[in-house]
Amino acid sequence: MSQSAATVTVYSDYVCPFCYLGRESLREYRASREGDLEVDWHPFDLRSGKRNPDGTIDHSVEDGKGEDYYEQARENVRRLQEEYGVEMAQEIATDVDSLPAQIASYYVKTNRDYETWLAFDVAIFEALWQDGADIGDADLLVDLAEEAGVDGAEIRSALDDERLREAVRAKFTEAQQQGVTGVPTFAYDGHAARGAVPPEHLERLVEGT
Repeated sequence: MSQSAATVTVYSDYVCPFCYLGRESLREYRASREGDLEVDWHPFDLRSGKRNPDGTIDHSVEDGKGEDYYEQARENVRRLQEEYGVEMAQEIATDVDSLPAQIASYYVKTNRDYETWLAFDVAIFEALWQDGADIGDADLLVDLAEEAGVDGAEIRSALDDERLREAVRAKFTEAQQQGVTGVPTFAYDGHAARGAVPPEHLERLVEGT
């Protein structure tokens, strides 16, 4: 029996290396399916506790994540890179602000077709984790959007749109209210999987097998 089309909800933040690795796992699972599998992306802000009222990041805020935490994270990233056969330009990106990228991506998601958004979304992930680029840079986001077929002027306008910024912040709050405490979180039909889980785990989540 052929598999039907499905949509999996994914909560993620572009600066999360495990979100990138989780999407690579999802890509592998999608390739094994006979039916289509679309991604319904919901933004999540890993830096919410460090943001100033104007949206900038206050890196002096203590979040309990010391060098031991980051070294363990690096080790886990290296392990998953090997497991999934993925090369990355860096293992963590603590100095990069993903908010501009999330605003731009949310704009494209709500104003363009799915395939255009997906191309932009993938390009943002790859710019950071494959090229080591700063996805908080407006010029880079404009370039990536134009490559995906979106007018760069629209992206500049979106980044300056305070209402859009507030809409994205509301999505961050909504995710927390729905019980999302870490990313990536994959959700399907009332069930969820957290972390860069392997493709077979995603298969069980979506297909119940």
